[in-house]
Amino acid sequence: MSIWSKYPSKGVFDEYIDKENKLRKQAKIVSGILEKKGKKNLLEIEKNCQNTISARGINFGTYTAHKKSREKKKWPLDIIPRIITKKEWQKVSKGLSQRVKAINLFIDDIYNDKKIFKDKVVPKDLIFKSPHYLKECEGFSPKYKSWSNISGIDLIRNINGEFLVLEDNLRVPSGVSYMLENRMVIKDVFPELFTRYKVSSIDHYCNKLYHCMIDCIPKKTKNPQMVVLTPGIHNSAYFEHSFLAQQMGIALVEGKDLFVEKDQVFMKTVTGPLKVDCIYRRLDDTFLDPKVFYKKSVIGVPGLFKCWKKGNVAILNAPGTGVADDKAIYSFIEKIIKYYLGEQAKLKQVETFLCNKKIERDYVIDNISKLVVKPTNASGGYGILIGPQSSTKEKNQMKKKILKNPRNYIAQPLEILSTTPTISKSGIEPRHLDLRPFVLCGKNIHVTTGGLTRVALNKGSTIVNSSQGGGSKDTLIVES
Repeated sequence: MSIWSKYPSKGVFDEYIDKENKLRKQAKIVSGILEKKGKKNLLEIEKNCQNTISARGINFGTYTAHKKSREKKKWPLDIIPRIITKKEWQKVSKGLSQRVKAINLFIDDIYNDKKIFKDKVVPKDLIFKSPHYLKECEGFSPKYKSWSNISGIDLIRNINGEFLVLEDNLRVPSGVSYMLENRMVIKDVFPELFTRYKVSSIDHYCNKLYHCMIDCIPKKTKNPQMVVLTPGIHNSAYFEHSFLAQQMGIALVEGKDLFVEKDQVFMKTVTGPLKVDCIYRRLDDTFLDPKVFYKKSVIGVPGLFKCWKKGNVAILNAPGTGVADDKAIYSFIEKIIKYYLGEQAKLKQVETFLCNKKIERDYVIDNISKLVVKPTNASGGYGILIGPQSSTKEKNQMKKKILKNPRNYIAQPLEILSTTPTISKSGIEPRHLDLRPFVLCGKNIHVTTGGLTRVALNKGSTIVNSSQGGGSKDTLIVES
């Protein structure tokens, strides 16, 4: 009996099985491998996968109730890969490049000429009331006008199989190390996939990031010194900070390892101070410099912001970038692309209702049972209300929150996320998933071939965040 005979794929776009219950062309090779292995051998491969993850020390951090302590967990990786054709990906990649290019022009404009407000394309109040708009950044423009150097753009596929942008992650997007580690693990435990498919490589990402950092250094130097700035071992993404620093061959530092002298940044070393030219920071704006932002920050570097504004050090992503990360701004991105590039958006996005507009807020309140409501500045899947799956009490509580602070909420229709086969206790079952490709932007723009596929491991769930029980898959971009 075929492993697909009882596989449910109706009412959703499944990336392996079409609506006629037939295998999609790109899934035939992996299907043959899975059929040949059988359930017993697949479970053995799954076990080997978990052992490899443990041996490599791949983990992520979650916080216990009230965020009082951090718990280290093994990274959840499903062995059945996601398959996307190269032809499909080329279209997506062009759309991502276009989107990030326009977003960077937008950020540069709002901190400088503010033309987009004068032309009334985006309401200025929406920007100036954002908690991520930094007045201190006004009048400054980083090299190449590139503010968001590392962007994580979350994509979904709707019921028609069309890729849509769900949200933009532009502050300190995480997950790229897991994309790279997923590939290493799957190559190790499931090598047949790479002998049977012609898979696009992702191995050059760290090299691309390294050169992006060099390109963004404001002043030419013969021997550039670069660092990854981490909040420390208790951060949930510390594994990634350490991984990227190691792969690029640069120092991993905390704020206490750096100091400022005469508006230059230096790293403490056993042989004396070493001037730093570029910082890939993995902490939020407010903690970067206690002299400018949060005064009690002990993980930042006093005086760092002034060094950056004087052009003596590059900071990736630039302070102030988070203003375009705001989910309220997301609804204007298609207009932003048209305004700065004179082009139609190559990637569509999910319809969005802004609760700070009365007519849209009234619609959200009246139709909350069929909408997904999100805080505009939260991440990790926290604070979201999925209307169709929520109790009356939860919906009423959310209505009160919206009415109390409308600017802080947006709502979207509940899109039916695509599914892909996933190993479960019952065998192979469909699970909902999304995709986070990473886009590097400096002198040039580079889009990863694929990205981090996050999968909701619980049956019927659409919450893919690892902090809330989600898992991941290797994403193979293959020749048709």
